[in-house]
Amino acid sequence: MSTYNIVLSTNESTVVTEYEPQTKRSDAYQSEAALEAAFIKMLGEQGYEYVTIHSPDALIANLRRQLELLNNYQFTDKEWDSFFKSKIANANEGIVEKTRKIQEDYVQNLTREDGTTMNISLIDKKNIHNNRLQVINQYEETAGKHDTRYDVTILVNGLPLVHVELKRRGVAIKEAFNQINRYQRDSFWAGCGLYEYVQIFVISNGTFTKYYSNTTRASHIKESENSSKKHSKKTSNSFEFTSYWADGNNKVIPDLVDFTKTFFAKHTILNILTKYCVFTSEELLLVMRPYQIVATERILNRIEVSTNYKKTGTIEAGGYIW
Repeated sequence: MSTYNIVLSTNESTVVTEYEPQTKRSDAYQSEAALEAAFIKMLGEQGYEYVTIHSPDALIANLRRQLELLNNYQFTDKEWDSFFKSKIANANEGIVEKTRKIQEDYVQNLTREDGTTMNISLIDKKNIHNNRLQVINQYEETAGKHDTRYDVTILVNGLPLVHVELKRRGVAIKEAFNQINRYQRDSFWAGCGLYEYVQIFVISNGTFTKYYSNTTRASHIKESENSSKKHSKKTSNSFEFTSYWADGNNKVIPDLVDFTKTFFAKHTILNILTKYCVFTSEELLLVMRPYQIVATERILNRIEVSTNYKKTGTIEAGGYIW
């Protein structure tokens, strides 16, 4: 079979081809607070901006600034108030509607004070590095059923799109999964409801780290009500549907230190959020697994190379989609 030199390859791979674990392990951090501080420090080293935000007012003010930067436009107070209440924090919208807004309807119309309209992007899917990544921790929500304080949240253009719940070493990570379920039931919807925008959850006890997509709060509540039944069906809201991250050889990357250096690399997390989440017709959000992302990018790369060599339609340009 003929071989070709690559004229143009796709952008940086989302999944690292082969990963050598770091010598410094997460077991260096025994307490939850130490693990959280180390995690935030690593994100800072990877280009995330750390911001101190503990209240809804501060979260909303930061969101306004970030959307102004992304769209190169300054809202008047009246414009922002109207846009925020109707397009971002609409009281009639829940997790499903907000997920659709990130995955499909991420360009929203703003009616300006002079009566004209303009497009406001919530996320830039064409040029992913136009999106700004920030990290906050210990955000407090007091308007829910119980006062809650969340561990670490990744903001993309000011919107909380990735939430991380950490447990100290030795505690089963299922405890973090159960805690997020409680948050979805008791407080993510509270206040301005911005935490209903979270697309991906990450749970870790340092030694083991997994990720999974958001699902509707209604499904969680329904399942917990049915959990007492003997043969309750496992669905995408079950712990069994959480995934490990891996390298291109499908070698699992469980340690939080290694996971952070790969999954939370800026181009990787932005690619996952903008390209490798699937919002199904059943209104569930699915996040592709590492091997699926690798296969997709290899197919795209093959198409690109064969197109550049004008081999489209020939056997050399082909491949299998299984």
